[in-house]
Amino acid sequence: MTTTLRPTGPEQRTEWGGRARSYEVCVNGRPVGSLDLTTDERLGSEVGRIERLDIDEPDRHRGRGTVAALAAEEVLRGWGCTQVAVSVPAQATTGLGLAGALGFGERGRNMVKELSEAPELPPGSEVRNMGEAEYPAWFEHERAGYIRDWMDRGVAEGAARAKADSAYATLLPDGPATPGTLLRVLAHGGTDVGTVWVAIRPEEAAGTEAAGTGTADGPPEAYVYAVEVAEEYRGRGHGRTLMLAAERDSLTAGARTIGLHVFGGNAPALRLYESLGYRPTQYHLFKQLL
Repeated sequence: MTTTLRPTGPEQRTEWGGRARSYEVCVNGRPVGSLDLTTDERLGSEVGRIERLDIDEPDRHRGRGTVAALAAEEVLRGWGCTQVAVSVPAQATTGLGLAGALGFGERGRNMVKELSEAPELPPGSEVRNMGEAEYPAWFEHERAGYIRDWMDRGVAEGAARAKADSAYATLLPDGPATPGTLLRVLAHGGTDVGTVWVAIRPEEAAGTEAAGTGTADGPPEAYVYAVEVAEEYRGRGHGRTLMLAAERDSLTAGARTIGLHVFGGNAPALRLYESLGYRPTQYHLFKQLL
């Protein structure tokens, strides 16, 4: 039997120059599923995305999805893409297994935690608001790290900088005065050792890779965008203290769920979040197209 992709309409072009097209997945000309492809608006036209791949129930577990995904890669190569990306819900074990078998690796994951009781901070630790005079240096450091993280994961420098400019213009338009923004500095024994950035988000906020998916009812009400301990003070539990402070402040602000995104390969951060009770909600996977 031959599995092919059949376009369901003309290719679409976006305002930013991206491409998108939908297909039927066919076996010997018989439709057995559907597929949506796009180029990635956030990462640039060289990154293609499998936005959706559905195989009809009677035709599942027969390799249709595998062949359709491989055919999708050929389409994306024809578009000039050098990477293909896909986001898979944590509960979609079949989709995760398929992605793994096709050679996809983890770029990152969204995680969430349900909040119930404000935690106590360790003795000697104090948290304060970030001052206006401290903000510019923090912002430049944070932005540079954000760009570097994406470049380390194969995103071109220009695309990484554009992604940073867009993200911070949206998330921090008024700096520390941006509504719903909590910028905190952790001091231990009177010495500043780290910072955390939390956003209290409206319930209707959309879940994305940068602002992950929360519960089945919607995205988390609070979101940790950045947490960092100064290098000379790492390995002393201050990262955990900053995360506890984020939970405490989120509860005070009325949030009952808190989310975050962690890049793949950041094992220390992942161990910390898992030990605090965060659970994965969505995996962001990618594959180089040779």
